[in-house]
Amino acid sequence: MVGWALFAEANLKVVGEPRLYRSSEDATRHFCGNCGTGLFYRNLKSFPGMVDIQTSTLDDPSLVPPVIHVQWAEALPWMGAAHELPHVGRYPED
Repeated sequence: MVGWALFAEANLKVVGEPRLYRSSEDATRHFCGNCGTGLFYRNLKSFPGMVDIQTSTLDDPSLVPPVIHVQWAEALPWMGAAHELPHVGRYPED
């Protein structure tokens, strides 16, 4: 799973040269060429003039909290109860 936030293309300023992967006829995925971190996604057909940014790459991802589950049709059966699982701050001791 990954969090995304849709922004106007005009508001995106990219520092450096991300690598591109054409994942379909209309879509391009952008990632860091040094470490492989996914950065953003463009789909000219679905989101003209927009760019979908992975929120984990933002300086403060808490500024764009999730408001909807998208692509739920592909969710694994256990996903509905995933938020009911125990929470641990870091890796479990055991």
